[in-house]
Amino acid sequence: MPGEPKRVRPSKSRADTTGTPPPVGLGLPDPDVKAGGAVARLIYTAMASLDGYVEDAGGGFGWSAPDEQVHAFINDAERSVGTYLCGRRLYATMLPWQTVDPAGDGPQVVREYAAIWQAADKVVFSRTLASVSGPRTRLERTFDRERVAALKASTDRDLSVGGAQLAAQALRDGLVDEVRLLLHPVTVGAGKAALPGGVRLRLLDEQHFDSGVVHLRYAVRP
Repeated sequence: MPGEPKRVRPSKSRADTTGTPPPVGLGLPDPDVKAGGAVARLIYTAMASLDGYVEDAGGGFGWSAPDEQVHAFINDAERSVGTYLCGRRLYATMLPWQTVDPAGDGPQVVREYAAIWQAADKVVFSRTLASVSGPRTRLERTFDRERVAALKASTDRDLSVGGAQLAAQALRDGLVDEVRLLLHPVTVGAGKAALPGGVRLRLLDEQHFDSGVVHLRYAVRP
């Protein structure tokens, strides 16, 4: 997720990136996808530093702001998502996207992402929030493995889990099918880790960007 909406730094358009692998979902074939129909996946996507943190020691993550090229890639990757699962902090970070007019002014990649976010369902997991606002948004007090598994089984559109703490719980519960890391060419030394210990992954695809960001797409191994 790209965080709060802001003006992105201009970069090469997708038409100018010849020689690079195609966007996520159109690259290497995934042997785990079943033939004969769509299978909903639970995907964890994180913007991380090269040393594996989503936030630095001060809680900052401004160093992970995507440029236009990376933002366009994120948009393409998120189009399959029908439901976002997020914790309290991520919900607060993403609230401004509810007010961006997809038909208004501003960079196209920002307006495209706003349309994607606003069209999806949002489930916020928090024990402390009194309520949540915005259309297609509901509040859950606890992250229940069986209920989330039932939600996966009841839809043919992907689900996205955001926030390192919530994603760690989903990973421990064996619910996450894919991990997508956008690694930025910066080290922060300490902070909030993108992944918990003990996760085993298998590389499915990768993408390199002009800014030095690298996207790594993994299947979660049992």
